[in-house]
Amino acid sequence: MKKAIALFLTLALSASVLAGCGSSKSEQPAENNNAQAEQPAALSGSVATNGSTSMEKVIGALSEQFMADNGGVTVTYDATGSGAGIEAASNGSADIGLSSRALKEEETASGLVGTTVALDGIAVIVNAGSKVADLTVEQIAKIFTGEITDWSEVGGDAGTISCVGREAGSGTRDGFETITGTKDTCVLAQELTSTGAVIEAVAGNPNAIGYASLSSVEGKDTVKAVTVDGVACSEDTVLDGSYAIQRPFVLVTKDGAALSAQAQAFFDFATSADASDLIRAAGAVPVAK
Repeated sequence: MKKAIALFLTLALSASVLAGCGSSKSEQPAENNNAQAEQPAALSGSVATNGSTSMEKVIGALSEQFMADNGGVTVTYDATGSGAGIEAASNGSADIGLSSRALKEEETASGLVGTTVALDGIAVIVNAGSKVADLTVEQIAKIFTGEITDWSEVGGDAGTISCVGREAGSGTRDGFETITGTKDTCVLAQELTSTGAVIEAVAGNPNAIGYASLSSVEGKDTVKAVTVDGVACSEDTVLDGSYAIQRPFVLVTKDGAALSAQAQAFFDFATSADASDLIRAAGAVPVAK
């Protein structure tokens, strides 16, 4: 009888252990299901950017790659100029403003935040047929303020210099005038509303001089970028600071106002090292390491 009871208890214990093992295995798929449920949802919706015309190539390259990586997201770009882009970030009509100048003290005081995504050289351009190849910052300033009026004064053929610049509120104009010390004193024959228009105007006038973003001038054969104080405008000289006329490309957001998930993801991508090759290919100088 004792042997029978012992045998019965042994069998009962074995069955209990096996049942416990089976229960442990059956719970595993539930854990996998929970892990799958915790995967982040795919991004969707739109990201509105607005501002600097000089940033067109950079934002275009970044947007194209981001949309390719995130099929449910559309990134839009409204080329209105830096001043309008900063205002759009301030009033919420754009997710991200675009400025080709650093924010002013009063703008940061109002709650705006500027994040530099790249650096850009401001190339000083003349007609492709001009004999002038190099100008000093001082000569450039004197030309744009009307103190030097003829190309023969700086090594070119005789001819009245025609200065072409950007409209008030342009980041390119602000950067150029700040660096050359010509703020509010430039004498312009033409005041144009886009980088492309400046390039076209200089290309069509053998006596014209203007300024434009490095990224917009590269590859153009209708205009020529002069060296400034003997230094060419290039990625290397902008990055090492030896080229004097340069400015930042800035993403503008509002402090304390959370971006949408898709806008934050675009911002994070644009300011990461993953975007460096795209920024470089667009003709600007990336700052992310």
